[in-house]
Amino acid sequence: MRRVLFGLAIVAICWLWMQIIHELGHAAATWLIGGQVELVYLVPWEISRTDFHAPQHELPIIWAGPIFGAMAPLIVWLAMRLGKSKHEPLAAFFAGFCLIANGAYLGAAIRSPVGDAAEILKQGGAVWQLAAFGGVCVPLGLWLWNGRGGYFGFGREADEVTTYGAAIACGVLAATVVGEALLYFAVVA
Repeated sequence: MRRVLFGLAIVAICWLWMQIIHELGHAAATWLIGGQVELVYLVPWEISRTDFHAPQHELPIIWAGPIFGAMAPLIVWLAMRLGKSKHEPLAAFFAGFCLIANGAYLGAAIRSPVGDAAEILKQGGAVWQLAAFGGVCVPLGLWLWNGRGGYFGFGREADEVTTYGAAIACGVLAATVVGEALLYFAVVA
């Protein structure tokens, strides 16, 4: 039961934090270009988005979300790997998750462009660019996931998932959900 709880909490945390980092990429690019961020919409019950105003620079801002969303966790994983952190497998899983999520999000534009992919195409980007981004990110994310199951309690040489570890994962998930909900209601109210 601890392993299942730990695994579900980790996947949910990855989803929510992937969205936070992705939107941070849009927001940071908007600020750097001199545009105005109107809203960063982050709630646990819906897909995130960033509304901004920077008419001459929309394409780089739109690309910044998936690029930063894929690269920032990859850099953190690399630092943890070089530093020989015992939690490097967790960083690898999160980086892989972010690479796969952002890559699939844009790569799926071949069949069904939505969100950022649709906006990139509307602003003059090409389908091949979206496919190339997905074609690099998704395999790299899968490579990062390869052989990491033991850290999460799966496989022949699996680590034990402790009650403490499962409680920490559930606590981080709860804090993320509560934090996003409080921010949402503070803005709406």
